[in-house]
Amino acid sequence: MTQPMSEATRFVGLDIHKHYLVATAMDRDQTQVYGPKRVEVGKLEQWIARDLRPTDAVVLEMTTNTWLMVDLLEPHVHSVTVVHPPHVALITKAQVMTDKKAALALAQLHAAGLLPGVWVPPPAVRDLRALVAQRHKMSRLAAIAKCRLQNVLHRTHTLPPQGLDLYSREAHDWWLTLPVSTLERFRIGSDLDTLVFANEQVKSLDDCLGALAAEDERMPLLVQLPGFGVRTAMVVLAAIGDIRRFASAKQLVGYAGLGAKVHNSGQMQWSGRITKQGRRDLRWALVQAAHNATRHHPHWQLQYRQMEKRIGRKKAIVAIARKLLVAVWHVLTKECADRNAVPVDVARSFFRFAYRAGVRHLPNGQSALGFTRQQLDRLGIGAELEELPWGSKTFKLPPSCLMT
Repeated sequence: MTQPMSEATRFVGLDIHKHYLVATAMDRDQTQVYGPKRVEVGKLEQWIARDLRPTDAVVLEMTTNTWLMVDLLEPHVHSVTVVHPPHVALITKAQVMTDKKAALALAQLHAAGLLPGVWVPPPAVRDLRALVAQRHKMSRLAAIAKCRLQNVLHRTHTLPPQGLDLYSREAHDWWLTLPVSTLERFRIGSDLDTLVFANEQVKSLDDCLGALAAEDERMPLLVQLPGFGVRTAMVVLAAIGDIRRFASAKQLVGYAGLGAKVHNSGQMQWSGRITKQGRRDLRWALVQAAHNATRHHPHWQLQYRQMEKRIGRKKAIVAIARKLLVAVWHVLTKECADRNAVPVDVARSFFRFAYRAGVRHLPNGQSALGFTRQQLDRLGIGAELEELPWGSKTFKLPPSCLMT
């Protein structure tokens, strides 16, 4: 629970680096009462216990080891505020800047109440974000290896055999028999090994994400939306954290940087492109979902065609992404069905999710069809559905509890 800032008596600014930090403290009258003090990382815990007080309000900039510092400091001080570097641009862009000046400026601004803090995610959200980021890195590593292999074909003017999957294990021998120099062949072998490693890592990470997705009760609320699969939904949940942080859909749109720039001063009023002042991964996920939704869902196809005529293809996709994010806020906040939901399409989404996440990971040993029915009942839709068309097959759904 957040304590009132009126109880704090000192405001401590920390300028943190890899091997040390510099601390300076101000009181409410903007008088320097501590520091500047340089503290080596190896002596950090002793310094916290010796020099910090329960009435200290600490502020630090976001950096690579921010959350470790937050966890170390929180039990010993009044509060820990983490600020986004662009919010303290006057410090970072100063012509004369030292560690001591940076720590002093942070303490002064914090004492004056001029530093808005960012949300400090709990450990579970941090771990999920790290897992999603690791999966993205491995996917990029595989893509880079494929590009380098393609460059070999372009340089040597080589056409691969018809029907050969260039990136499968079966194609390795073909790659290594290309008429290239010894060093080039060594690089090809290195890229092939990189590709195998990255693909194995992606598969392992996808299995872990699937297990987490099957346990998360918010996932079915998201995958009912057009364009949302397991990976996209996990990226969204990792970025948002607790949906109760956002009092309105407009706040969530702003958090993603999908809101329009607005200038309204005097007689001048205009709005421009999206701000992009928010989580990049959340914007990426919503744009991917928008592309998928406009290809497969009638409602979003119609919305896209109407907007494309007025504002063009790219802006129309961004507009659809913003509308989908508004739908995300509503379904997560109210735990309800999407207002544009088509029961049979939602049932297919649940059935697909069950297999993508892994049926073995579903709670209580449920089958994919049992899971589909349970989630439809949870949303209060599809009670009349008895069969689920799936390609050339048709599966019989368990009876709905809503009918009784």
